Amino acid sequence: MRGIYTSVNDIRKRVFAEVAKLSYDYEDGDLSQMEHIPYRVIPGEVSTYRESVFLERAIVKERMRLAMGLPLRKTTEHAPVSVGAEECVKPEKYYQPPLVNIIKFACHKCPDNVVRVTDACQGCLAHPCKEICPKKAIRFENGRSVIDQEKCIKCGRCITACSYNAIIKQERPCAKACGMNAIRSDEFGRADIDQEKCVSCGMCLANCPFGAIADKAQIFQTIQAIKSDVPVYAAIAPAVAGQFGAKLTPEKLRSAFKALGFEDAVEVAIGADLCTIEEAKDFVKEVPEKLPFMATSCCPAWSMMAKKLFPDHANCISMALTPMVLTGRLIKKQHPGCKVAFIGPCAAKKLEAGRRTIRSDIDFVLTFEEVMGMFEAKNVNFAELEETDAMQGASGDGRGFAVSGGVANAVVNCIKELYPDREVKVESAEGLADCKKLLTLAKAGKYNGYLLEGMACPGGCVAGAGTVQPINKSAAAVQQHKKKSSSAHALQSGYKDLLEILEEK
Repeated sequence: MRGIYTSVNDIRKRVFAEVAKLSYDYEDGDLSQMEHIPYRVIPGEVSTYRESVFLERAIVKERMRLAMGLPLRKTTEHAPVSVGAEECVKPEKYYQPPLVNIIKFACHKCPDNVVRVTDACQGCLAHPCKEICPKKAIRFENGRSVIDQEKCIKCGRCITACSYNAIIKQERPCAKACGMNAIRSDEFGRADIDQEKCVSCGMCLANCPFGAIADKAQIFQTIQAIKSDVPVYAAIAPAVAGQFGAKLTPEKLRSAFKALGFEDAVEVAIGADLCTIEEAKDFVKEVPEKLPFMATSCCPAWSMMAKKLFPDHANCISMALTPMVLTGRLIKKQHPGCKVAFIGPCAAKKLEAGRRTIRSDIDFVLTFEEVMGMFEAKNVNFAELEETDAMQGASGDGRGFAVSGGVANAVVNCIKELYPDREVKVESAEGLADCKKLLTLAKAGKYNGYLLEGMACPGGCVAGAGTVQPINKSAAAVQQHKKKSSSAHALQSGYKDLLEILEEK
């Protein structure tokens, strides 16, 4: 539903903005304003979205807690909305699992995997749906077909046979979007997440039409760090192109983030160039002599899925540091003692940044949607921002990491320049369901000698759970941003100077 501004998006934006205001205004340990936020987000006495204004506010309270990085409260126990909120004041607070949460009383208990006959049934003479059913699960009553759910095996043959498209298969939207089959039902028929399977891609929260699923955020902690004496730099992912609307051009990005209190903004595409070169060299060195194939590493949900489901081939996932980590490390080398906030489209990046080996490189992770709430809180007028030198230095290929196929394309271009005689075969997949199929075939030897690219989000990073623009529009904006780069490929950028900085002791 990205790109369609719905009431769900509106509530999320208002909650993020209110949490940002709370943090910007926070002084002397007073978090009492938390109690007032639900009444500003859901004003009045009459409900707008659900059967009760009290239910609407209760949901907002849980959303607010998640936006502050706090856990959901137990519905079986009384606790004020501010319980444990003092933890938010700690700028060094990391995400505590689970990252992705279901607000149970916001769940609609959507039907899951049910074949139904709709009102479009014409009760036709041919009865093809009845004739083709292998389990004789369809009968006719009062001239209309009826499906016996006890007999139905959900094969879908009746759906195909119906001339009127009167038979449909209903799936829970969050479960349908989950490529890990991690969404199940609890004892009350509500959606539930199997955390052992979940890789925090966020596709469930992006596709829930009731806004019942949300991930934790670090808005409050990031702003507290900004208000401290320590400079905080924004490391902005390539998928940023077009995310904040036409008025926030690349030339205004640095001014926009400085208006939020950041010291400056740096594009993560420079880290993508370094990642490209490392993966290109590793591929030529390792494949096929040491590894049957090599898979890219920049998408954390794809990488986590591969290691969970294909542990015997975990060593085939590139060991190159991701663009986020490389950029964070670079910023901290250039500005010792600073903090770095990664600004991107991805929920899974929040967990990646929480790994012990990466915590020293990335301090905070915010999505574009969460940052939009910060802009709202600070009343930043994009039209009035000063144009400065755009974030420069990255190649067009580095900026292309944001779209499906972009990572593999960058690596192939790099290999062609370093090793002109080396042929590189590539296969890619987007969406975790297709990524699993790709690795299943690779495990069977189908892709020996290949470079494999996996993206957890269909369309690539521009389709991440934290994006705000239509996917096609964002992909087109990335292509335009690529053209503005001073260099086409990673080896043509200023990567040597960056490597020297990283290698300094």
